[in-house]
Amino acid sequence: MRVVAGRLGGRRLLAPPGGATRPTSDRVREALFSLLGPLDGERVLDLFAGSGALAIEALSRGAGMAVLVERDPRAAAVAARNLTALGLGDEQARLVRAPAAAALRAARERRESYDLVFLDPPYRQAPALGDELTRALGPLLAPAARVVTESDRRAPLELSLPLVDERRYGDTLIRIHNRV
Repeated sequence: MRVVAGRLGGRRLLAPPGGATRPTSDRVREALFSLLGPLDGERVLDLFAGSGALAIEALSRGAGMAVLVERDPRAAAVAARNLTALGLGDEQARLVRAPAAAALRAARERRESYDLVFLDPPYRQAPALGDELTRALGPLLAPAARVVTESDRRAPLELSLPLVDERRYGDTLIRIHNRV
């Protein structure tokens, strides 16, 4: 796994061991970021960060700051190692080791807002998370925010936000939503 493009393009990324975390493939990340277009200082939230590949790709391509949320200790350790290896310090990337719901509550309490949100939950959990994530994300979305979901095409993550684009890459379904 590697950073596909931008200032960190070509740099290697570690992936968490075992099958509990499923990193987004280089091919899917490349296609996704082509759909998103240029990034220019966006505040990014990578809610189910795993290795951190999506947030790191966004930072490489011009995002200003990213918050990576990961509850699994092994995946969080790998994300931390990736951030350190790439020289992405606290001013650019902050790793939050917590469940998604707790991290979203804390972000609301701090009145944070995000321009770009990545939601790539474990595929088996995705169908049950749509309503909860839609409600929890609402107060955190900047006026022109985009929300990107990644899920299995047979069990998609359904958000109650306007759908802008949808693409399939094998069994992977990518959806891009806008803020209401």
